[in-house]
Amino acid sequence: MKIDLHSHTHYSDGHLSPRELIDRAHNMQVDVLAITDHDTIDGIAEALDYQAKQKRHLQILPGVEISTSWHNFDIHILGLQVDHHDAVFLQRLAEQSAERDRRAQQISDKLVKVGINNVFADAKALAGVGQVTRAHFARVLLARQVVNNMEAAFKKYLGKGKKAHVSPQWISIEEAIKWIHDAGGKAVLAHPGHYDLSTKWLKRLVAEFSEVGGDGME
Repeated sequence: MKIDLHSHTHYSDGHLSPRELIDRAHNMQVDVLAITDHDTIDGIAEALDYQAKQKRHLQILPGVEISTSWHNFDIHILGLQVDHHDAVFLQRLAEQSAERDRRAQQISDKLVKVGINNVFADAKALAGVGQVTRAHFARVLLARQVVNNMEAAFKKYLGKGKKAHVSPQWISIEEAIKWIHDAGGKAVLAHPGHYDLSTKWLKRLVAEFSEVGGDGME
């Protein structure tokens, strides 16, 4: 059995629509797929409707990847098997989306100060139905040949401490876990090895995640 519990669509920073992602999962013979876009569940209904028309079985798990702040680090918490119809959960995620837009506008304002104009508008157009993320800003900078690759966009402009970095005002890990549990889901610490943390800080993160009710870790 093949299981993928972390995937993104174009509703956040993925390149594929929910339909295209499901087609890809079928081609890769995936049996269980969790769709976990950043701070939104907008792609879930489309994915479920499309899969319902398919002959090949594929279990879709409604999910989300919630952004949180922890000691000045951006930490992501997966919510798996959440109730994507829950009105309270939807309102809470809408607050996260509003914070994303606020941050995106401030990033764009900082880029203007270094002579790079109208990036927010281009990033929003690139995002289409999805939320604007730093990855969209990086793609715009790459398309304009301001940088030579995506990594350079973060190293020079978008990364922590760089010219256009803006610290987000995300919720706490504990609050994200509560949101997920209130929506009937399980809270999973996403990709702990990807954070720029020393072994000491990583152990502290895992311990605190467990203490405040986290259910699992990638």
